[in-house]
Amino acid sequence: MSKSCKGLAMELVKCLSESNCVKVENRSYRECAGEKEPSIPSECVGLRETYFNCKRGQVDMRARIRGNKGY
Repeated sequence: MSKSCKGLAMELVKCLSESNCVKVENRSYRECAGEKEPSIPSECVGLRETYFNCKRGQVDMRARIRGNKGY
């Protein structure tokens, strides 16, 4: 994992670990991160989208030239 997205990934894991999806329903982080229902808080959804854009920016050559827009 690149260092530029590592902080976002850690924040996303922390947010998901505090959500009811992981705590109450005992589901995996991957299942909860892929949820489209409002079973995870809106902060986690925002972090998920930001992390996705950060990872996508590492692959996109145009964004690599301009720099990552992540953390």
